[in-house]
Amino acid sequence: MQLTTALLLVAHGSREARANADLEALADQLRRRRRYRIVEVSFLELARPDIDTGAARCVAQGAEEVVMVPYFLSAGIHVRRDLVAACRRLNRRHAPIIFHLAEPLGPHPLLRRIIEERVHQVRGGGKTRRAVGRRGKA
Repeated sequence: MQLTTALLLVAHGSREARANADLEALADQLRRRRRYRIVEVSFLELARPDIDTGAARCVAQGAEEVVMVPYFLSAGIHVRRDLVAACRRLNRRHAPIIFHLAEPLGPHPLLRRIIEERVHQVRGGGKTRRAVGRRGKA
């Protein structure tokens, strides 16, 4: 029997709403692909919904399994301590629903290609362009 799997995207969170909007845009893209019926966003701190609220939304939509996907580049203290603790807490709180914690994005080999693409975009195919600023100026 196939479990109903939800994705719970987890970002750090920012006081800047535009920064948090990136995660919602990614969630919208994943929803449109229809590979997962349930895709929710959540934030560790500084923004809403928090992880517990995001998890509750997954459960309320019928998730039997939730994969927490850290929108983090590295496995620093937030991933290894805070998100591991959240995953354990959610497994206890929502049993028999199963919560898993995926690895952060950084170790994935596609990250190298993304970096190269960003450099190419800034350089404009050989012509140097300003992406954000030059010499500290925006």
